[in-house]
Amino acid sequence: MNPAAALALEQLLHHDIPLTRDMGVKVIDWQAHRLRLHLPLAPNVNHKSTLFGGSLYCGAVLAGWGWLHLRLREAGIEDGHIVIQDGQISYPLPVRSDAVACCTAPEQAAWARFLTTYQRRGRARLELHTYISEQGSDAQAVRFIGQFVVHR
Repeated sequence: MNPAAALALEQLLHHDIPLTRDMGVKVIDWQAHRLRLHLPLAPNVNHKSTLFGGSLYCGAVLAGWGWLHLRLREAGIEDGHIVIQDGQISYPLPVRSDAVACCTAPEQAAWARFLTTYQRRGRARLELHTYISEQGSDAQAVRFIGQFVVHR
């Protein structure tokens, strides 16, 4: 685990994306190229006493954005601006408690292509997969596929 990177990411999110403070987003850990974020129910609750779909979408995007931010830093790239270009989300299960948003590494070949393209052109696109589960559960309540673009 890299607690310093996790803390730095949480501070960055709260500073650069103030909505994350109001949502109560916390970085749980950054380990083995997997990022996990905590999404509390209370500040994100809807009229059905479940986590609001917009908060779930935001949490899924943030997990992907944060994952890419951390991996770029590990690769020594600090001049890139990350944006979400496109995202598809499904909500197969309601989230009735605090949740965990998790983004894992894409295939190594996809990451290598992404880095090569970015270094050559100053712009590259990467597809990342995020899922959200209720805290303490392995059942994927939300599945997200995002196209992230990094440009100089």
